[in-house]
Amino acid sequence: MTGLQHVPPDLLERLARPGPRYTSYPTAAVFDGSIGPAEHAAALARHGATGAPVSLYVHLPFCRTLCFYCACNVIITRRPGAAEDYLDLLEREADLVAGALGRRARVTQLHLGGGTPTYLTPAELRRLHGLLSARFDLSAAEEMAVEVDPRSTTVEQLETLARLGWNRASFGVQDFDPDVQRAIHRVQSVEQTRALVEAARRLGFRGINVDLIYGLPRQRPETFARTLEAVVGLRPDRLALYSYAHVPWMRPAQARFERKGTRLPGADEKLALLQQAVRAFAAAGYQHLGMDHFALPDDELTLALERGALHRNFQGYTVRRADALVGLGVSAISEVSGVFAQGEKDLPAYAAALEAGRLPVARGRALTADDEARRRVILALMTGGAVPAALLAPFAAERPALDALAQDGLVRWHPGGDLHVTPLGRAFVRNVAMVFDAYLPDRPVGRFSQTV
Repeated sequence: MTGLQHVPPDLLERLARPGPRYTSYPTAAVFDGSIGPAEHAAALARHGATGAPVSLYVHLPFCRTLCFYCACNVIITRRPGAAEDYLDLLEREADLVAGALGRRARVTQLHLGGGTPTYLTPAELRRLHGLLSARFDLSAAEEMAVEVDPRSTTVEQLETLARLGWNRASFGVQDFDPDVQRAIHRVQSVEQTRALVEAARRLGFRGINVDLIYGLPRQRPETFARTLEAVVGLRPDRLALYSYAHVPWMRPAQARFERKGTRLPGADEKLALLQQAVRAFAAAGYQHLGMDHFALPDDELTLALERGALHRNFQGYTVRRADALVGLGVSAISEVSGVFAQGEKDLPAYAAALEAGRLPVARGRALTADDEARRRVILALMTGGAVPAALLAPFAAERPALDALAQDGLVRWHPGGDLHVTPLGRAFVRNVAMVFDAYLPDRPVGRFSQTV
């Protein structure tokens, strides 16, 4: 990724702008009330009639403490019984979804996200698995992944998950520097994390991922270097390196950084941290998949990139194992039969819908033919493949903007009209994708985080 090593200041200034992360297109920012329970049920029925498999995502929103940088939909509680009550609701939703599908759908991917999925006790994890397996066929699930907070996860929980078939674990680290950890209210040691990673490997988890964030308060190159060294020393199969999304108007806890005078790195400093990480990962043999993900050469994501089969959805980069993504839980997003549907973000509203016997869908979007065409281009850009000239044919109006990006070195044109993202463009692929976003000019830029 040599193109990232020198970015002129004027180019960085132009690229450092608010923009979506494109885990979907159209993005969740344009979801509206046109999609509700009836529309989601009809989309599920259409997919169910095909007999095709699904990927299943379950959102478990609970955390015991708040990480100040967090922009996820979480519920901070230590109330006894909170998880059991939530599992009661999940069981009702799973009943409604399975009923709409009209069959016990075959699941090829299962992902537990949050929040902190390991907020659940071993007994609650067993109950969750049981309620899912009673309504979905999990026997064909090639990938069962769970997000792990090393501060609150026990070996017993990992043992329970391993016995139930989970085989991938994503460990949240963000940064190992004590000063940064105190600023973001997330203190965990290298030793604590290493012990849990090694336990997961002993238990047979074949895929280990570590999440980092750059651009956090008090991050400096000299301290980040130690974090990178420690993380590379864990030798995870995959690495996710996310740009900190500072959106205090959406996540009030982030405003405490400014109130307390905690300085955040600027765009040039964030770029330096990104460059530092990319060098460290490349030296350790990791392949840059796109934007924020890296993997070892023999990882299935790297192999998927090489054969043009890499995919991107609401969980980030993945190997696509089903055309439909079914989300369960508060705020979870489904992508089924050309329809996006998002669950209620507020737990009382989510519970009220289920108690009334209806799918807890708050909003969504049905894709138009133009959406589908733009989505194919954006997906190709985000997953490292060439964009064939045929896909670009409807977008003559976007050609001047693409030519400008080509002059800046983010993309290049090949003979025949195919478009390729360069190594530099891979780090700034959000900027490239924004060219094809038909909704972007009409949306307030304040809704998005900075691309750098």
